[in-house]
Amino acid sequence: MKRAELPSLDDLRAFEVVARLGSVRAAAEELNLTHGAVSRRVAKLSLDTGIRLIEPSGRGIRVTVAGAELAAAATGALSMVSSALVRLRATRAEAPVVVSSERSVAMRWLIPRLAAFQGQYPEVDLHLSVGGGAFDFTRDHITLAIRRLDFSIDANWRVEGLFEEAVGPVMHPDMAERFAAGHYVALAARTRPDAWQKWLSAHPDRDRPESTRFLDHHFLMVEAALAGLGVCMCPRILAIDDVSKGRLVAPLGFTPDGSRYGLISPAAAQESPSASLFRSWLAETIAADLSGEGMPLAGSCG
Repeated sequence: MKRAELPSLDDLRAFEVVARLGSVRAAAEELNLTHGAVSRRVAKLSLDTGIRLIEPSGRGIRVTVAGAELAAAATGALSMVSSALVRLRATRAEAPVVVSSERSVAMRWLIPRLAAFQGQYPEVDLHLSVGGGAFDFTRDHITLAIRRLDFSIDANWRVEGLFEEAVGPVMHPDMAERFAAGHYVALAARTRPDAWQKWLSAHPDRDRPESTRFLDHHFLMVEAALAGLGVCMCPRILAIDDVSKGRLVAPLGFTPDGSRYGLISPAAAQESPSASLFRSWLAETIAADLSGEGMPLAGSCG
């Protein structure tokens, strides 16, 4: 069939929606057009094809036999075009990289650095979700997961070590003298309620706190320390920015607690170029941060 013999695609689409919904008004709502515009398109299609497509029926309309045949063909053709576009777009556009990170790490370390990543790789469609512990890549629609490796690791996962967890007492600068004198309130996260006990057991020469206040998450604990409410037992990664800027101090440095953080991905899956870029950037950024001055491990500070 010559191109000139084909009716307008806009007119054909309008008629297909009218026939499928059985109503010009409903078709107008779906197409975001006026009732009159849809009616004109259907009338023009009928005129161009020489086929009576719809006819009055009571207070509404009904599709003629010939109209029903054309509508079925139009539905099939438009569906094929839609499916083809979905396939073509899927092959051309790389899927988004969805990174799942523990909430406190995301809020206090990762998010402040993502602008640098996006500036370096603007073509990467990166999404961030938060969560802790075990997860399911398929169910949770995750590409990569940043986790403290303190739970069972699936045999089908690939785990790349990111950094060794280290903790230490962190406080507002005005709190340093009280901490040194042993007159301080300890701040702890409910997610690691024994953190202070473990640290004090490893440092028997240090004074015990006068009391301990628990907060639900590490990021809340750090905010409390910033407000001068006490001394928090803080993971090094969560305090790095505030210590480097002088908003917090870590006079005794940080002691490894025996755990590690890792970047987890499905072992069998073919990693996309975008995911690989994020993987490399993450490792480089962590290495640069944790090798910087002002965040010493205990034993390396003077």
